[in-house]
Amino acid sequence: MLRNGVSLGLVQFMDQEERHQLGLNTPFQRLARHMQDVLGDGGIHKEVVREGEGPLVPRDASVSVHFSGFLEYADQPFESTRGSKFPKLMKLGKDVTLWGLDISLRTMRRGEFSRFLLQPRFAFGELGCPPLIPPGATVLYEVQVFDYLDSAKVDEFFELSLEEQNLVPLSTLLSVVKTERSFGNRCFEQSYYDDAKDRYKQAMMLLRNREPADEEEKKRVEEASLPILLNLSLTYLRLEKPRKALQFGQRALEISPGNTKALFRCGQACLEMNDYEKAQEYLTMAQAKKPFDTDINNLLRKLAHRYNEELDKEKHMCSKMFSALKLEK
Repeated sequence: MLRNGVSLGLVQFMDQEERHQLGLNTPFQRLARHMQDVLGDGGIHKEVVREGEGPLVPRDASVSVHFSGFLEYADQPFESTRGSKFPKLMKLGKDVTLWGLDISLRTMRRGEFSRFLLQPRFAFGELGCPPLIPPGATVLYEVQVFDYLDSAKVDEFFELSLEEQNLVPLSTLLSVVKTERSFGNRCFEQSYYDDAKDRYKQAMMLLRNREPADEEEKKRVEEASLPILLNLSLTYLRLEKPRKALQFGQRALEISPGNTKALFRCGQACLEMNDYEKAQEYLTMAQAKKPFDTDINNLLRKLAHRYNEELDKEKHMCSKMFSALKLEK
């Protein structure tokens, strides 16, 4: 097919000035006409495919996002996060390094899906990024924001010295700890257990470093520590490190003796270590508090089954030993 005497197949090999001289509009140029000019200078254009909700993504947020970048005339993306099952949290200005993409994300809301056209100065510049990105390339990004966490307070807090951290109001510390735990929960939900563990341990470190001013403050620090210790115990079970899981479960019991979740976690850990006696002790105490809990009762049945299997193995081994002795006689 010809347009202004030029085959459309040849258009992709022409630069923007050559196309302009021939009066040709590229697909990206046609697309830009129906998009919003984000900055008013033509550098970034936006098309909302699916509306989001809530406030805009803040400047210092960590964003749970999927995106794919396309060159003009390309069917396949030159980069994409879609290969992973779950979107990872990416911090603006750190993990998201492309200037135009950083700006674009800050125009979005939770749940939004949008397309962005980025001119070279907001993308890879006039030099491009050979061999993947040609010089002076305009790029299209398809972006989906699932959620975000505003980590500005966390960043500011970690810039303080230990002495300064102890001087801030406890409410500020607990807010930072809550955000760190939220990061950990997000990682755990997406099966990034090592990342979750690191976030939970970071939160625990902040609480351990706090020097309580009085008994009331000590109580609030312990209350904030309990769910994180339980999270750590479960995370170490997922990482197949039952000894560590038991340690954090026991620390949770020091704060809240008789806590059903802590007893259950300790029982799980002991079962994984084949310490059937201790597992039964923890699980029986948990069952006494919640006699109709399905998880506790199922684990007790699993414990009984495993214990009986071990007894059968021992009986079989003893039987073989006695048989061998009889043959020798």
